[in-house]
Amino acid sequence: MSSSFSEAELEGYLDEALPVEEMARIEAALRASSELAARLAAINARRDAGLHSLGDIWRRHRITCPERTELGSYLLGVLEAGHAAYIRFHLEVIGCRLCQANLADLQQQQAARPDTASRRRRYFKSSAGLLRKMKP
Repeated sequence: MSSSFSEAELEGYLDEALPVEEMARIEAALRASSELAARLAAINARRDAGLHSLGDIWRRHRITCPERTELGSYLLGVLEAGHAAYIRFHLEVIGCRLCQANLADLQQQQAARPDTASRRRRYFKSSAGLLRKMKP
């Protein structure tokens, strides 16, 4: 059972970078297999010793993740088609949980904001009397 998981999958598990279903599958296998737990401990020991591959560094620093501002632009629909397609791929196919959480947070913030037109009307109404008083 423990050999069914690749080194990359176990690295992803340690980084909490896998889709939820895959994380749960590895977690269940860990409970059932001391061999898998030993493999995971060896990976962790290698990390603690400071031995890192290029892939480790790439994953840990999330080099392929779009920045939060890019996710905001994606949400607003203002990105070029290719860039938007990459972000959609990253979110939906790769299933990056960090970026999905960032996007959900941005969506929640967007839903909590009053729309701009209504805000402008309120500002104008609140200052309309002041503008009349200021006329010479």
